[in-house]
Amino acid sequence: MIKANNKKICIVVSSLGKGGAERSSGLLSQILYDVGFDIHVVSVLNDIEFPYKGKLLNLGELKDENDTTFGRLKRLRILKAYLKQHNFDYVIDNRTRIGTLKEYIISQFIYNPKKTIYCVRSYNVDLYINSNRFLGKLIYGNAYKIVGVSKAIAKKVKEEYELSNVTSIHNAINFESEVTATKTNEDYILFFGRLDDDVKNISLLLEGYSKSKLPNQNIKLKILGDGKDLEKLIRKSKDLNLASSIEFLGYNPNPSAVVKSALLTVLTSRYEGFPRSIIESLALGTPVISVNCKSGPNEIIQNNHNGLLIENYNPDALADAMNRLFEDKNLYLHCKQNSKASVAHFSEENIAKQWQIILK
Repeated sequence: MIKANNKKICIVVSSLGKGGAERSSGLLSQILYDVGFDIHVVSVLNDIEFPYKGKLLNLGELKDENDTTFGRLKRLRILKAYLKQHNFDYVIDNRTRIGTLKEYIISQFIYNPKKTIYCVRSYNVDLYINSNRFLGKLIYGNAYKIVGVSKAIAKKVKEEYELSNVTSIHNAINFESEVTATKTNEDYILFFGRLDDDVKNISLLLEGYSKSKLPNQNIKLKILGDGKDLEKLIRKSKDLNLASSIEFLGYNPNPSAVVKSALLTVLTSRYEGFPRSIIESLALGTPVISVNCKSGPNEIIQNNHNGLLIENYNPDALADAMNRLFEDKNLYLHCKQNSKASVAHFSEENIAKQWQIILK
């Protein structure tokens, strides 16, 4: 592996809790730390849940104390002083970035643009780059790099903003943690993630499941996570007469045992970035059914090889896919046997090499 030469890297995150993007940011700090970089992590919010490595500056503690305009300006001053004190070789900004004036100030006066790498972790790039092409180029055009976590994201940013400083590096997966899952007496399929129907479209999952043969075969649907639409989804499951077949498990920061015990996992999102739920599921040997949303699933799933990739917004296609993987035992075992090997190229070691190249 390429030597890191002890360069100093500051990874800026919205938080280290709850979501896949936040978990990926924490994992990135561990990957770069492990290959020899001097890592510092700056968190905007006081939500530190996922593992990370390096020194932590938790601006969220200050935000909790004082979130007035004066408090925000104070945190910006502290961040600028921290960056100046440590003279980082690179800043990797993983935050969602909204607010044109604020982001212009941060990009041009808090950061050094020539040493700044911006990550874009969703195909909805408006969460990261101003939707106005002129403003987007103005704020991010002179950055060292913009890194999309999927090839589709990088392509979209390049084309929409006519930027030449764009590349892609996928999220990594940790294969080292062995999970021992106690086999339960029930068979189930699983969704795990944030309960935000506007993004994850769990309503489509409920409709597809209701049309499938699984409820009548006593194959439960378990939904692991929390979010703003929990009550809405509980109501919908009752409306579909599935209350006894669907189980809402709540949030679990370490879902591996539940994922490994599932027959399969399902993703029905309207859009993604590079979904951790798919690579984590496959790394644990659990096949996946996913809609072919933008972006990520078609860069991970090989149809009929490690799972099924289906048309989006189509509950009948989803029901058919569930029936196929349940009834066709040869197809199911083929996908299951290929699961781990199919995501081996997203290993920490491979992703670390790609980061080391752009961090020189």
